[in-house]
Amino acid sequence: MYGKLYSACLYGIDGVLIEVETDLSNGLPQTSIIGLPDSAIREAVERVRAAVKNCGYQYPLQRITINLAPADLRKEGSSFDLAIAVALLMTSGQLVLPSQERTLLLGELALDGSVRSVPGVLAMVDLAKRQGFTSVLLPVDNLAEASLISGINVYGIGHLRDIAPDKPDSQTKDGVLSKAGTVVLNNFAHLIKPAAYEQGLSNPNAKTQIPASLSDDYSDVLGQHHVKRALMIAAAGMHNILLVGPPGTGKTMLIKRLPTILPPLSEEEALEVTKVLSAAGKLKETSTGLVTERPFRSPHHTISTSGLIGGSGIPKPGEVSLAHRGILFLDELPEFHRQVLEVLRQPLEDHTVTISRARAAFTFPAQFMLACSMNPCPCGYLSAQSEDQRCICSPSRVAAYRAKISGPLLDRIDLQVEVPPPDEWRKAAPSPTSAEMQAKVVHAHHIQAKRYASSSVRWNSQLSGRLLRRTARLPPEADHLLQHTLQALNLSMRAHDRIIKMAQTIADLDHDGEILTAHVAEAIQYRQLDLNLF
Repeated sequence: MYGKLYSACLYGIDGVLIEVETDLSNGLPQTSIIGLPDSAIREAVERVRAAVKNCGYQYPLQRITINLAPADLRKEGSSFDLAIAVALLMTSGQLVLPSQERTLLLGELALDGSVRSVPGVLAMVDLAKRQGFTSVLLPVDNLAEASLISGINVYGIGHLRDIAPDKPDSQTKDGVLSKAGTVVLNNFAHLIKPAAYEQGLSNPNAKTQIPASLSDDYSDVLGQHHVKRALMIAAAGMHNILLVGPPGTGKTMLIKRLPTILPPLSEEEALEVTKVLSAAGKLKETSTGLVTERPFRSPHHTISTSGLIGGSGIPKPGEVSLAHRGILFLDELPEFHRQVLEVLRQPLEDHTVTISRARAAFTFPAQFMLACSMNPCPCGYLSAQSEDQRCICSPSRVAAYRAKISGPLLDRIDLQVEVPPPDEWRKAAPSPTSAEMQAKVVHAHHIQAKRYASSSVRWNSQLSGRLLRRTARLPPEADHLLQHTLQALNLSMRAHDRIIKMAQTIADLDHDGEILTAHVAEAIQYRQLDLNLF
């Protein structure tokens, strides 16, 4: 006896279709799972056995072979439990699924037959739709997430019994017929979506908004107007930024308010972010719609390379991918291990992360804004002017401290801004609110969206090569100033291009149609570490 059903697993952040084949033959009772399963899948035998018995079915007392195809693809996770259980019931003649349905089954089984949620459902349902499936059976807890994909029937089940509830031996109105110990399903009409989920689902086509829960506001930060200006430029062009200053000057507070001035996620961006979080298993169980907040990730400085970039046997998204379309904040930058920081160089340029394994290469999205903070020296008071706070670090110690950040990495940070000590903003003028700053940022984004409508570029920070030369043209005076600065400071061509991109963003913020000399001069003064100003 032979049967076949379909399930899916994650490979990176994308779903992969898996055929679950079952074969029952005479011999000593034994169950084998083949097809490069991991330990969680091999243990599915005991979960399925207990669930089938506890739901009133008979577990076949035969030699059972379960193959997960393609056989050369390494598989992990518990999303195959439901498909394996239903495939065994079908092959042993206890259950017949609707013939007109092409169904994908996902879910982990508890010993009592309860169906538990699994990560990555969004990508798997999207795969099912693209592969021509008509329906998906999955855990009730994943129903809201799966319903974000339109054009395919999604049915949530909380228990194995829900697939074929006990019915009398006659035709019923919901299409379930039971005869001779076999349950025949004519349709899935009895697997209706719970009303609570139907009412709670967000409209994926609705315009996302900055959530009201973000109560932090830039008006709470006294002074620091030039830093706020730099942060607004960073947000307007999605430029990387580094704040440098003594302890207690508000570096962390300023960066943590950066999400409040970023524009809301577009539909496409929201789906990308939700898909990454789903694949990483970090989508909240209570989520009833697309993620509306731009990600803000702030890993601890003890994070490993695989934690930052992604890894494991079958790689999972790291912090750079979890920050996709949002912000990656590295507080106290020199405290991170240098080898960890160096792996950021490639994703900062390519906006993707590629992790190679023996059998495959995995690519994760990594389009994020890098925001960092650091002290000017180990003690933190190199630039402080207070009599009570004097720097005690020797020049060699300061040099060693800053050497933890390599030149190539620092070259990729567009804005390097000094945050002054408290004495400089005690009598500060009233601060602009986050809403006022966001309005300017959103306007700059609209200008860029119109300018780059015919290309894959979204923001000025993504400009490169021929498109940069054609779009961001400098007047003669501005070009002369930039060339003189390059020679005087021995800056790289990467720094040259990043200054031009910043100047274009400043022009967009100031509603100027073209880059002016003043815009280039302002962009240059944000390269504080290159200028050796502290």
